Amino acid sequence: MNVLFALAQLMHNLLHLRRNPRSWLVFRVALGFAGAALVILPLSLWNSWTAGIVGLAMFTVAILLPSAKPGTSADGKARELGALFVMNGAKYQPGNAPAAAVQIFVGAENIWVLDSRFQPLLVIPASQISSVGAEESAGGWNLQIRWLDRTTEFSYRGIFAELLALRAEISLRAVMPTALPVAPKRRAAGA
Repeated sequence: MNVLFALAQLMHNLLHLRRNPRSWLVFRVALGFAGAALVILPLSLWNSWTAGIVGLAMFTVAILLPSAKPGTSADGKARELGALFVMNGAKYQPGNAPAAAVQIFVGAENIWVLDSRFQPLLVIPASQISSVGAEESAGGWNLQIRWLDRTTEFSYRGIFAELLALRAEISLRAVMPTALPVAPKRRAAGA
C-alpha cells in the first residue's frame, strides 16, 4: 500500500512539474534537445524519416510550450506560513457550506486549513489542541481535532483514506502540547 501511495505521489509531482519554473525550463530544454537529436541523428545514421518527423514535432512543442504557471504553490505557502507539514486529501465542511477539498498546514504555533485557492477556512492554535483522533467511518476515515470548546472533523475517502488520516493524526500529535510529568514530592531531610 505504501509503494502504491509513493507512486501516486510521484505522478502528482510529475503532473505539477509546471509549477516549478526551473524544473519546467529544464523539461522544455531537454524536450527540445531530444527532438533536435531525433531530427539530426536518424537522418545522418540510418536515414529514417519517421524519427525525424517525431523529433521535429518534439522540438516544435518544446518551443511552443508556455512558461511556468505563475501563482502560489503549496510549498511556497508552507514557507510563508512556517508550516512543518502539509497534508492533502481531506474534505472539510465549514458550517452549512458544501464540503470542500482542503490542505492542512501544520505549524509549530498554528494549524491552517486552506482551500484550493489557499484561502484560510480555519486556524487552530496548536497550543490549545486537547485531542486528535483518526477513526474509520462508513466508506472512509474521519480525523477529529478538539481544542478549547470546539471540535472539527475532516473526512478522507478513497483508496488512501486510512493512510492519509493516520499520517495527519501523527503529524498533528507532533505539535500538540504534552503534559509534563509531575515529579513526586520529596520529604525534607529532618522530617
